[in-house]
Amino acid sequence: MTKLLQMYFRSSLVLRILIGLALGALVGIALWYASRGAEPTPAQKIVPYVLPFGQVFVHMLRMIVVPIIFFSLVVGASSLPIRRFGHIGVRVLAWYLLTSLLAAVLGTGLALTINPGSGSDLGGWQKLAQLKMQEADSLAKEIPTQGTLAQILLNLFRNPFEALAQGNFLPIIVFSILFGLAMRVLLEAGDSEKVARLRLLGDLLEACRDAMFKLVDWILEYSPIGVFALTVVNFGLYGPSIVGPYVSVTLGVVLGIAGMILVVYPVLLWRVTRHQPFGVLKRIRAPMIMAFITRSSAATLPVSIKTARDKLGIHSELVSFSLPLGATINMDGVCVHLPMFAILAANMFGLHLTLGALILLVVTTVLASIGAGGVPGGSLMLLFIILEGMGLSGPQVAVIVALALGINPILDMFETTNNVTGDLVCSYAVAADQGLLDVTVPGKTIPAACTLDDA
Repeated sequence: MTKLLQMYFRSSLVLRILIGLALGALVGIALWYASRGAEPTPAQKIVPYVLPFGQVFVHMLRMIVVPIIFFSLVVGASSLPIRRFGHIGVRVLAWYLLTSLLAAVLGTGLALTINPGSGSDLGGWQKLAQLKMQEADSLAKEIPTQGTLAQILLNLFRNPFEALAQGNFLPIIVFSILFGLAMRVLLEAGDSEKVARLRLLGDLLEACRDAMFKLVDWILEYSPIGVFALTVVNFGLYGPSIVGPYVSVTLGVVLGIAGMILVVYPVLLWRVTRHQPFGVLKRIRAPMIMAFITRSSAATLPVSIKTARDKLGIHSELVSFSLPLGATINMDGVCVHLPMFAILAANMFGLHLTLGALILLVVTTVLASIGAGGVPGGSLMLLFIILEGMGLSGPQVAVIVALALGINPILDMFETTNNVTGDLVCSYAVAADQGLLDVTVPGKTIPAACTLDDA
């Protein structure tokens, strides 16, 4: 038994996660087939015993997300000179907006090509939606009635302790960056007494951040078990959601996300860094797998930060800023997803979308995606904004949201993988462009003009 445990812990963590994913998928698919015609289904009987092992894993990740965001952003903001911070921050934001725009254009183009819902029987779709109508109505009640710019701005500046307790990421990010910048301004002011105290505070915060990363290591050792449990649940319960009328929507979203990860990001990476892009993607496979399983950019953040530092060699001051920010506002997968349901709604309810309407759809999608939140199912909230902006009535919006609820667990896996990949690609590209990329990373030596697949 001891030898088996030693072999287990000596093997590659990524390999263990992949094995957990594969075994979970096999067990889940077996439950899916065994569940047809049975009541209660075998999946419904087994899931309550398996799900807690997966939920524990997700809860452990979420447990450390807020402390990591706070410590990482404060350390990152206080580490860079003020002018340098602004220079890098503008590039990170510009990259996120660019990739979101490309994702929205790609998603809209694929939606128009696939044309989901075209020629379908509206009555049949509505019958399918009835299964989720009550849940859609409940979701609608959670949407703020006044989504004004003033409200959005006010939400950025909330009591930081309230935001920390509630896990409200945007106020935490704003407070952490401002706190770090305030430290940096005082450090650059040159008051020797204040500088000494601030350096002690900076060392303490950095030590806290490092302790959190050690906690990430421990949690990752449990990850293969959590991945196995979550995969069994996802495939056992949600597998049937991708059959029948959902195929066209699923196909469009998955093709769009594959296009972003395998075409758009590699082209951008090559254009900016001249490094081998698929070498970079290979190094970030662990957070990509984690994102697929947890369906949460925020829950995957600890793994993303560790991978960016240890596998890609990106400087901590950039990682500490770009990844927490990206987990909150950079939702490329959502930008692929939302146009697909918008075109579905247009076909179902006979809306004619002009070129101007399509441009407005793309812009609205990009702006709405900033508020997706980085949590499972966050894109569902945004459907109300998109669909109401198209002029659909409340009952019509409810039908589309109900349909989206039925397939969301499957699509969310691919979306979140896209989101996390986009965050890491952005961080790597900006690091290479700004000289914030280590020539060496632990266990590897990378030539300065490197191609990472050779490293």
